[in-house]
Parts: sequence; C-alpha cells; structure tokens
Amino acid sequence: MTDSTGRPALPPMKITRVVAAPLFGESPKGGWSAEIRPEDSIHALIAVHTDSGLVGHGSVFTDGRLVEAALDVLKPLYEGENALEPERVSEKLHQNTFWMGRGGTLTHAISGIDIALWDILGKATGLSVGRLLGGAHRARVRPYCSLLMEEPDEMERVIEPYRAQGFTAFKIGWGPFGRRDDYKLDEAIIRAARKAVGPRAKLMVDPGASDAYWPQGLKWAIRTAKMLADYEVGWFEEALKPDAIDDFRQLREVSPVPIAGGEVLTRRQSFIPWLVKGALDIVQPDVTKVGGISEQRRIAWMAQDFGVKYIGHGWNTALGLAADLQLSSAFPDCDLVEYIGGSPYVDGILATPFSLDAEGFLAIPDKPGLGVELDRDKVARYTPDAGALFA
Repeated sequence: MTDSTGRPALPPMKITRVVAAPLFGESPKGGWSAEIRPEDSIHALIAVHTDSGLVGHGSVFTDGRLVEAALDVLKPLYEGENALEPERVSEKLHQNTFWMGRGGTLTHAISGIDIALWDILGKATGLSVGRLLGGAHRARVRPYCSLLMEEPDEMERVIEPYRAQGFTAFKIGWGPFGRRDDYKLDEAIIRAARKAVGPRAKLMVDPGASDAYWPQGLKWAIRTAKMLADYEVGWFEEALKPDAIDDFRQLREVSPVPIAGGEVLTRRQSFIPWLVKGALDIVQPDVTKVGGISEQRRIAWMAQDFGVKYIGHGWNTALGLAADLQLSSAFPDCDLVEYIGGSPYVDGILATPFSLDAEGFLAIPDKPGLGVELDRDKVARYTPDAGALFA
C-alpha cells in the first residue's frame, strides 16, 4: 500500500482486545484521611492489542476493578477500530458514553486506552510520542520528587534520601498540614522542609484540599500563601476545595506565590471556566484520568492561550510518567514533571528504570512510542495476570 506520493503507507491496525491489570500489594501512602492500604488498587495498567501483534501500554488512575468493568462497557465501541488514530478513537469513546456519566470511571479508562494508542502510533511510525505531538522542545526535564508531609522533626528524614539521589526539586503535600488548625505547625513543617531541601532547590506545597472534609477556606489559604512566599515556595497547589472556583480566583489575585490546581478535573471542557475566570497560574491535568494524551495536549495548548502554565499532575505509575515526559517535550513552558518518591509502581515495573543525570534531570526517551518497556516479571509482583499485558 502506498500514498499519493508513492511512499509506503501504514495500513489500518485493528484493535483486537484491550485488557487492564489492576496494581495491588504495594500501593504508596497518599496522605488521605481514609488512608490507602497496600492491598488497595488505585492504579491500573492498560494494554491495547492489535491484529498486527503490536501492543501499546497506558495507565489509569482509579481502582483497577472499575477499569475492568469500564472496558466491558467500552468494548463494542473500540473493538475493530484503527489503533493508529488515537484522537478519533478516543473521541468516539467519549461521545458515545456521555449518558453514563462524563468524567468518572469511563473517562479514566479512556485515558489509559488513549495513552496506549499513542504508544502504538509511535511504535508503528518509529517516532516518539513527543515528536508525534509536534516536536521536541527539550531532551530532558527536571523531575520534582513528590513526598508526603510529616511532623516538622520528620521532614528531614523523609526528604534526605531523595536529595541524596540527586533530586533538586520537591513537592510536599497532604499529611497534617492545614488539618489541625495550627498555623505555627504549618509554618514549622515548611521551615523544616526548606532546610532539608536546601536554599537552591525548588520547593512546592500541596495541602491536598480535595481530600475528604477539608476544613480550611479562603482566608486560611491567603494567610498561608503569604507565609509560603517567605520560604520561596514555587507554587501553592490544591489550596482550596476543588469546586471553589471563585475562591481560587480571589486567592490567585492576592497570593504572592503561583496558584496551581486541576488534578481532579476531567475532560477539556471542565477546564474552560477555570481558564476564563483566571483561577489558576498553573494548570495540572492528570493524563491518566483527564482523557489521556489527546485531552491533555488540548488543555495544555488552551492554557497557553490564556497565559497559564501547564505542568501535568503525575501521581500515578511509570507509564503515566512516561506520558508526562513525552508531553513535556512537546510544550515550550513545561519544565517540570512529577515523580512519586519511593513508589514501586514508578521505580519497579520497567525493564530499564528511570534514572537522574548528574544535574538531577530525567532524559526524555526518543524511542518509538512512550519510549519505555514494561518488565513482565516485575509487573507480575503487583498484578495476578501480568501476561495479559504482553503480546
């Protein structure tokens, strides 16, 4: 088969099946008020199989058992579709499931499928996803190590091992911060963290106001933002309840530090009011639940048009991080990616694990697709049917 110029053209590559592998056993703590247990499933890996034998992989941020149920619902829509058309296929899945509830489990599951389809398209064309998205603005990017907040005298113990590994940017979040109505405790945590990371490292703060029954409001957030500026904090993330858009707008107007958020929003349409109202300095969609790479890039370009910086939320798996790395190469102002400190689902499932260079950066893979390879034996530690992910 050739195209109009006589060059070889790629024939359609039909989707034969899509499978999910829920991850269990070593789920990292989240700092949630109803804490994650190791045996809980909060992430799943996705494999899209094709009639050519080519397999693409993705990641979903939700209970893997819900993902398996969603795949059964979506099966009539994706089975037999052309795996080389990720945006069209993913939009078809969105458009035909609106009546089952936009933005929830189905949208999360579509995210994993979409990531896997981009992986397939890259493998089929020999190009990295970043190049398929339009180019490579950078060959490496700085990861920020995402860690839970602890009591002040524990923060150095939590941070030091990762500083020793070479991380030069950190985000601390959740835990006791803002939870005890104790402003002095909050400041002591930040003071201890700044001391632990050093004066030159980037430090970001995420109290996690999307957690259940968040007790604080706008006035707490304004006062806290001013305190964070004293410690040169790079951004204040999820400072308010996730539906308090007008409070976010007011906070952004007076805060001396940038205001970040958006990880709980799904699909591009949900981000429009936040951008129009000027509620955020930094927008943080999560590629493993927002709708995948196809949605993430549309949100990122839309944010740029509003003068809002895009840095993806990445509290997920090695495949989610791989997608974020590719996206970071495609956008000129995305100079950071999130890296969960100590998660086996990031550090323990790839054939070649991620590693920092001498300056604390991650190389962005320039191999076909996502540019990473799952290790069957490693994945088998965390899911009962790892073999279903492979050809």
